[in-house]
Order: sequence, then structure tokens, then C-alpha cells
Amino acid sequence: MSDTHDPLAVPAIAAALGALAVRFDVDVLADCESTNSELMRRAEAGAPSGTVVAAERQTAGRGRMGRSWFAEPGASLTFSLLWRFAPGTWPHGLSLAVGVALAEALEKTGVTKLALKWPNDLLLDGRKLAGTLVELVPGSPHAAVIGIGLNLRLPRDMPEDVRALAAALDREVPRNELLARLLESLHGVLTAFADGGFVALRQRWLAHCTHIDAPVQILSEFAPPLAGHCIGVDVDGALLVETAVCVQRILSGEVSLRRA
Repeated sequence: MSDTHDPLAVPAIAAALGALAVRFDVDVLADCESTNSELMRRAEAGAPSGTVVAAERQTAGRGRMGRSWFAEPGASLTFSLLWRFAPGTWPHGLSLAVGVALAEALEKTGVTKLALKWPNDLLLDGRKLAGTLVELVPGSPHAAVIGIGLNLRLPRDMPEDVRALAAALDREVPRNELLARLLESLHGVLTAFADGGFVALRQRWLAHCTHIDAPVQILSEFAPPLAGHCIGVDVDGALLVETAVCVQRILSGEVSLRRA
């Protein structure tokens, strides 16, 4: 088996995808500022659904809430996928649906101790293994650029405070095959989302929820801390927190969710 240094290559990815390769248009870049930014430009220029941009190196990788994504060449999978839904498709819960696809794909490769943290983190043994960044295409509310960063090993220059909260697969991984398996899982999940919205995937997400039935605290720059008990997510992906007063629905992803 090849290791995490094997270069990404379109023919190898297509071969691993098999018959499903026709549903994707994959481009591999040696480097770019951000795969999401690059694919967003292509989306606004009319790129078709299923367009994928993967990069060996990002110089300005982005995460949720403006955070940076730390990676070094060969140590991660960083890619973005453009998906165009039919008019009328409601995008709420899309980042959660993507998490389901990632978790299920990795579980099929034998990875265990995976969990999902609302709204868009994949955890391995309690630490962040992967993150997603979903952005709607301006002027095309039914088109989304889905950015994914998955740690295969932690970068040597990763800040220690970030390293303490991060995880990596730390195993020999054929990256072209792994990317193909992730795209395959995303295809199935996004098809289900297009047909039935997040409600069609809700139970699969809850089966991986790291905070279910646990005391939690919601932190925000714009409101006092909220303490309560996580009772799951609603049919539109909203986090449900039971407080002493009522059940609160948290819709905005611009908050920090922590175990109390």
C-alpha cells in the first residue's frame, strides 16, 4: 500500500471511482490559495455540478468562522466539491449531511472511534480529524461549494494549542483511493439530501453525534453563554439544547459548542 506522500492524480482517482467517475470532473492543483475560493470562481463562471478541485498545498486554507486550516503537502486531503441542487432544495443541514458522508466513508475503510460535532467537524477519539466549509454560490442559491480538509498526519509546524485538539489518521493511506471513496460517499449522501433534505439523513447523523444526551455550553460573541443538555438536532439541522426554561434551537454555525 502506498503512503500519504503518493501524489494525487486524476487518472488514479478516476480508476478508483469506476463507473461513478462520469459524475465528477476532477482537477488536481499543485498549490492554490484555497480550493473553496478557486472552485467558487469556477462555479460563478458556470462549472458543472460534480466539479472537484483538490490541492496538494493550500497557501490560505480556510475553515469555519475565518479560521486557518493547517496542512503540509502529502499530509492531508484538501478538496472542494461543487454540487448544484434542483431549485426548491432547502440547504439547511447540508454541512451535517456532508459529515455523515465523511464518517461513513472512513468507517468502511476500517476507521473506528469516529464522531460528529455540530455543525461540521469530524472527530477521531474526541479530537478534530476533518472539517467542512459549505458556501453557497452567489446568485445561485441552490449551488454549494463544499470544502473538506482531512488530516492524514499532523503538520510538524502546527501550533501546539491546535495540535492538542487535532487528530490524524496516522496510517498508510492510498490518497487517490481514499479521495475516490469520499467522493463516492458524498455522491450518495448528496443525492439523498436532494431527494429528501436533511431529514432523510438525520438519524444517520444522530448515530454519530458526540454530544447527544450530554451537558453542553454554547459560546457566541453576540450573546451570553447558553448552558443546557444536547437532545439532538431538528429536521433542518438546528441543534436542540434543552435548558431550564425551554428547548432552544441553535441555527447559526457561528458559535462554539463545548461539553459543559
